[in-house]
Amino acid sequence: MLECEIKNGWIQFIEFIEKRCSSVEFENWIAPITLIESSIEEITLEVPNIFVQEYLLDNFKEILADFLPLKSNGDPAIRFQITVPLKEESLVAPTSLEEEAPASHLKLNPLYLFDHFIEGPSNQFVKSAALGVAARPGRAYNPLFIHGGVGLGKTHLLHSIGHYALEHHRKQKVQLITTESFINDIVDSLRSKSIDKMKRFYRNLDILLIDDIQFLQNRLNFEEEFCNTFEALLNQNKQIVITSDKPPSQLKLSERMVARMEWGLVAHMSVPDLETRVAIIKHKSETKGFNIPNQIAFFIAEHIYNNVRQIEGAINRLSAHSRLMSMPLTEEIVEKILSEMFQGKVSNKKISVEEILKSVAAVFEVRIAEIKGESRHKEIALARQVAMYLAKEMIDDSLMKIASSFGGKTHSTLLHAWKKVADQIQINESLRRQVQMVQRNIETPT
Repeated sequence: MLECEIKNGWIQFIEFIEKRCSSVEFENWIAPITLIESSIEEITLEVPNIFVQEYLLDNFKEILADFLPLKSNGDPAIRFQITVPLKEESLVAPTSLEEEAPASHLKLNPLYLFDHFIEGPSNQFVKSAALGVAARPGRAYNPLFIHGGVGLGKTHLLHSIGHYALEHHRKQKVQLITTESFINDIVDSLRSKSIDKMKRFYRNLDILLIDDIQFLQNRLNFEEEFCNTFEALLNQNKQIVITSDKPPSQLKLSERMVARMEWGLVAHMSVPDLETRVAIIKHKSETKGFNIPNQIAFFIAEHIYNNVRQIEGAINRLSAHSRLMSMPLTEEIVEKILSEMFQGKVSNKKISVEEILKSVAAVFEVRIAEIKGESRHKEIALARQVAMYLAKEMIDDSLMKIASSFGGKTHSTLLHAWKKVADQIQINESLRRQVQMVQRNIETPT
């Protein structure tokens, strides 16, 4: 490669990436990179900080290899140079503690209030904990860590705490932000050389509400900054509320971070039961001025199981159809409109262990690898037993062969799991419904 071709290769890479990522992503991560020098052996890039360097390599290493010279191991031959900050920067007087919120500050959703949150056995404890935190920030449960699957109401409770705090603790500084936005704040602050200002803003909050902490996984430098902010707030008895799709112990974060998040209260939000789903359907339809009869509400709730957002989407569809067609809703019409959201009828397809594992993992919010593994964690062990129970019930094969599909388990282990779940579903209504949900997911025609 000639040097001019290498330089053009970098320009072509920039043009290629700009068309394939959002403008915000490009401005935050790619635009700040400057080509300093190029040779046949390697190129030198100037980056504002280590975060941009890591982001470039983590996300675009393979693409870079198509445009730039390569090392002997096949990696792109890039030498990085961190921008040297101006000496005068240390002479700038510190800004007032009355900082403006970063651009990524989230507006509170006016519909996400405690009064609009439908309570049931699956979320009653979590809602009570959230109310306790909102009423007595920094003194009830700190930090409060809420975890559960997608669309179950974690973000609703986070916004509800924010609304309550702004109404009842008006002098307190409240910030609600997603983890991704927190990361973008760090990047923006490093680019504009205002990282100290950002740190002051976050560490002088009274209540920090942060959504989807799982996106901090495998981002060590950002995790360290969040952990420092986390500790600074806790040491001042400032309230922190975190949401995640998994409990702290199952997140790929440092032991230090996991330990900090387990200091307070860890609360699980599970899939709402049938009656709660019906109440959600009735409430959400009424807020739209759209009445759904009880029979139809139960029909919908029996077919949409584990995602409140999906329920809301179903109501929007039915409301639009009802207004446009001026027709009363029947089960036949509802099934036709929401057919892709609904579970189908039992098919005669052959069931595999992998299908069972996939469905169990989705409902019990664990990974397939964890079910096949040796973990004795309560939630994982239960999911493994349910998978074995369903495999024996639904697969016409030898017990030894079925058991071997679970990471080499024995047929006696399979029988023990089958008997335990068979006994439990007779007395545990919640577990029985979860098992039924898994089975319906498996039996859905593809």
